[in-house]
Amino acid sequence: MARRHNQDNFPTRWPLRLAAAILIALAAFQTPLVSAAEELLLCFENENIRPWQTQDGTGLNFELLDLVAGKLGIRFRYYATPWKRCLLDVKNNAVAGALDASFKPERLEVGAYPMLPGGSSGADPARALHIERYVVLKRRGSAVDWDGIRLLQLGKPVGAPLGYSVVDDLRRIGVVVDDGSHTTTDVVQKLRLARIDAAVLLHGEVNARFAEDAALARELEILPRPFTEKPYYLLLSHRFVRSNPELAARIWAGIARERATPAWQERTRKALDGPR
Repeated sequence: MARRHNQDNFPTRWPLRLAAAILIALAAFQTPLVSAAEELLLCFENENIRPWQTQDGTGLNFELLDLVAGKLGIRFRYYATPWKRCLLDVKNNAVAGALDASFKPERLEVGAYPMLPGGSSGADPARALHIERYVVLKRRGSAVDWDGIRLLQLGKPVGAPLGYSVVDDLRRIGVVVDDGSHTTTDVVQKLRLARIDAAVLLHGEVNARFAEDAALARELEILPRPFTEKPYYLLLSHRFVRSNPELAARIWAGIARERATPAWQERTRKALDGPR
């Protein structure tokens, strides 16, 4: 009788155990990436983009986010990786977000931006980490010019790093783009070797390189008219925003609040221009 009793109950117990295991697995999968008392993992490009961020995890972006984290009682942890990989990690919800993403409508499939109110399809510049300009770099003595509408006197492609939003901007105005390089260093080297006629790069990083390398500054020059200016955001993963909508909103609001303080504006000015 005891053996028959065990056999009779096995079919009823096994589905219950299986259902419990499934529920536990689903609960684990749906656990938020972070709670207010835990770390929030963010990726950033493993390339210097000074003064905003460097490969070793220093720069204004980290300073700003750490100020925000301190006010909210959370912690940020960062890791460097190639930019395309960083965006893929956000899309796959492997991380909570990515530093320094400009707004592209197609990136809304990758993650979430702080959007303008009223149902607008654009991101809110007030809640960006910073605003940075792209400049046109050419060899000294070259006839290449930028009139604000067209790039003139081009015989070869214009270089820009792979995955940067400015690549699409260049192609929209009919420019042939060489975006086969992953880093600013590689793009600059192509320009020095005359494999491209110009490069469109971030202004702060170009200035930093000129300050470090007098020979480079003698060889290349920045055209006076900026190519474009873009806000750069903390791009959060869709899973993080779904699981922590209030925290996501507070992080973006905290960025705007800290950026607006006189202390932060002076910190940014000194990093960009040096002491007066």
